[in-house]
Amino acid sequence: MARLQARTLVKVVMVLPCASSDVTGFPVNRDLDPARLRKVFGIFPTGVVAVAAEVDGRLLGLTASSFTSVSLDPPLVSFSVANVSRTWPDLRRAVHLGVTVLAHHHGAVARQLAGPAETRFEGLQVALGDNGAVTLADGLAQFDTTIYRELEAGDHTIVLLRLHAAEHADHRQPLVFHRSGFGRLEQLP
Repeated sequence: MARLQARTLVKVVMVLPCASSDVTGFPVNRDLDPARLRKVFGIFPTGVVAVAAEVDGRLLGLTASSFTSVSLDPPLVSFSVANVSRTWPDLRRAVHLGVTVLAHHHGAVARQLAGPAETRFEGLQVALGDNGAVTLADGLAQFDTTIYRELEAGDHTIVLLRLHAAEHADHRQPLVFHRSGFGRLEQLP
């Protein structure tokens, strides 16, 4: 068994050369009101995905702007879902979940998938996998996934998904969520 030893901690401070006019105090604002935080968090642009599956014969889905790659080995991605979501409790029962990276022209689709459950898939062309994963036919990329782990994180749950298949179908620009609205990236030179 390892023995704990008392040690003296030393704080190391690096001083970088700069003119005194370059140094300012960090603007501390302790107003962590949820509405203000949503506005501050919205400064960071994110991509948008559709997460969908067939459950009990019904197509279920939602949009998420918190999607990110996590690991190559094992292949994992993640998204976050609000704990108050009425869709997630049913959607998480799916054997497999489809994830579609939305393209710049999918702004209306993203709003539709966030709208009333009974009209979320009206007029949308979808692909249904043998295992129940649902993807949008014209997305930039599609993933076939299963839930790997769920982590409680405040008012959201972080959902880790294990990839079983991935398809990169398109080179168009992605849909971007920024400052509570949908947009597109400008083509870089």
